[in-house]
Amino acid sequence: MVQEKVRVSTRTLEWKCVESRADSKRLYYGRFILSPLMKGQADTIGIAMRRALLGEIEGTCITRAKSEKLPHEYSTIAGIQESVHEILMNLKEVVLRSHLYGTCDASICVRGPGDITAQDIISPPYVEIIDNTQHIVSLTEPIDLCIGLEIERNRGYLIKPPNHFQDGSYPIDAIFMPVRNVNHSIHSYGNGNEKEEILFLEIWTNGSLTPKEALHEASRNLIDLFLPFLHKEEESFHLEDNQHTAPLTPFTFHEKLAKLRKKKIALRSIFIDQSELSPKIYNCLKRYNIYTLLDLLNKSQEDLMKIEHFRIEDVKQILGILEKHFAIDLPKNPF
Repeated sequence: MVQEKVRVSTRTLEWKCVESRADSKRLYYGRFILSPLMKGQADTIGIAMRRALLGEIEGTCITRAKSEKLPHEYSTIAGIQESVHEILMNLKEVVLRSHLYGTCDASICVRGPGDITAQDIISPPYVEIIDNTQHIVSLTEPIDLCIGLEIERNRGYLIKPPNHFQDGSYPIDAIFMPVRNVNHSIHSYGNGNEKEEILFLEIWTNGSLTPKEALHEASRNLIDLFLPFLHKEEESFHLEDNQHTAPLTPFTFHEKLAKLRKKKIALRSIFIDQSELSPKIYNCLKRYNIYTLLDLLNKSQEDLMKIEHFRIEDVKQILGILEKHFAIDLPKNPF
């Protein structure tokens, strides 16, 4: 009897940052390696990571400006050195960082003369201006200037539609991508079937996040995209979203969460991506500004059912996970 030898791989993939620097407030660079990889794997990972880094990471931009003093995009205003178009282009260059989902308002209210920069933007505390020195407008006379701004977090590009200017409100083209460029290269070593590869990744960002943060976020987003394939295929019946408002028995969602809140635990330190939520539920909660267990416990069943594409089955899944992980043997210390 001949026994066939089974080769078991004992390789452990490891990654590390081999170079990291900040060339300016708005240009960060990082170089990373991943090894050892089998032949062909480096290219597979490199291509996927490049696309995820450039297309799947969200950023924050100014997407609209409004002022009574801005009658037309190409007009000039007495006491203001720049044209309206130049002001809009300068606002487009402002780099922001936030945990915002959706939009929020900000403003600039100043009196000349003087140079107005990004530090003069009045924004919510959860929006951070990366480079306060970004020039916006120069006032040459003692005039008042107030500009209302709309800030949005999104991904990819936002191209303003033509002829969409009204009532002194101007949409601004936005490049939400915080990653400016990505290169990947491969180094091969070994012979024949024993050949292995090292993947090198170079990442440049606009300063709103570091290359290492970008790498982590892109990896997580890739995992979220592939997770559905690891779950069993859904039942063949289809139900319309948000049409199932039957009560949860024997307790309502809010009552169960109230019980969990009495369990004294540091809820702020537990993030929803640490649970077993499906990618769909996870992404829906993120869009509703729910990041931690504490955020979730502050919502009622009715609140969650208002989320687009959310169903009663999704609420029940959340309840099951909370009961499984937090209803038993929780710390008794207050949070």
